[in-house]
Amino acid sequence: MLISSLTVIDLSTVLAGPSVGMFFAELGAKVIKIEHPLNKDVTRSWKQSDESVENLSSYFSSINYKKSYLSLNLLDPDQRIEFDALLETADVLISNFKREDYLKFQLTKSDLSKKYPSLIHAKISGFGETSDRVAYDLILQAETGFMSMNGTEESGPVKMPVALVDVLAAHQLKEAILIALLQRTTSGKGSEVHVSLYNAAISSLINQASSFLMNNNVPKRIGSLHPSIAPYGEIFQTKDGAFLTFAIGSDRQFQKLLVKLGLNEFINDHHYKTNKLRVQHRKQLFELLNNKVKEFDSQELLDWTEFENVPCGKIKSLNEVFDGVEAQRLVRTENIDGTETKRVTSIAFNSSSF
Repeated sequence: MLISSLTVIDLSTVLAGPSVGMFFAELGAKVIKIEHPLNKDVTRSWKQSDESVENLSSYFSSINYKKSYLSLNLLDPDQRIEFDALLETADVLISNFKREDYLKFQLTKSDLSKKYPSLIHAKISGFGETSDRVAYDLILQAETGFMSMNGTEESGPVKMPVALVDVLAAHQLKEAILIALLQRTTSGKGSEVHVSLYNAAISSLINQASSFLMNNNVPKRIGSLHPSIAPYGEIFQTKDGAFLTFAIGSDRQFQKLLVKLGLNEFINDHHYKTNKLRVQHRKQLFELLNNKVKEFDSQELLDWTEFENVPCGKIKSLNEVFDGVEAQRLVRTENIDGTETKRVTSIAFNSSSF
């Protein structure tokens, strides 16, 4: 089935569900976002202090691109008829209701499978389908270990500046929907797929989880530093005032960096010869490198590291990021309710036929 032939009904609000709907819309599907006539998506009101457009925000705009909009009260008999007619031709239904709302709106697995046997119902919850607990990304970052690891010893726990758990859950749900669509091509049957923010967060702990499960290692807050690689994440300021960071993953990369910085005599130093030693002595290693990095302009180091395949990056603010043509290529514009809106694309891959 071509994506352009799909119809997706998006009943979800906030970030995770709507971003899944936007993903399919960008791929060419017909995506209809349905909001209650009075209680619309709450993110329409999540505005920063300089936003003044009524019933629209940059937050809402970021994950509701290329959709059509419809106001329906699912408990109104006449409007319910209109909604049911949409479900007759829909391929995917996205929702993130509370548990009791599925009963109230007659959207349980039993309800839908009888009337719409080929429909794929994609559900998002906070702490699982048996929990009625209200869940926002911040709460999930707090309760799944992310905040405990993020920040520094001085700062205390810090949340990520984007709704990371929502983003992770959205990716999980996209994958579940795509698998369900694939299975439907052979079975002809729809299905119900579900992702909780909690499960998405825990499954994304990856190496930090294994480090704890295998070694009982509870991560400490070490800022941008990597617990098992050095130098990795230390912040260096250059002669022209820019901030750079290195991700030195091999002894060869480290040796190249020492040569560039004029520190050849430390190549075989017993404190720095291997990565394990560098991790053990990372504080004094930082001082050693920092005293030399500040003698260089940032662009010289960036050009050299790129040529020599030594991982290095300039720490950029968003205005610097979007000054670049690479980021600008990922910006999408659309007029919503008479207002020009902008966001970054939800599609970061390219594909072409053989």
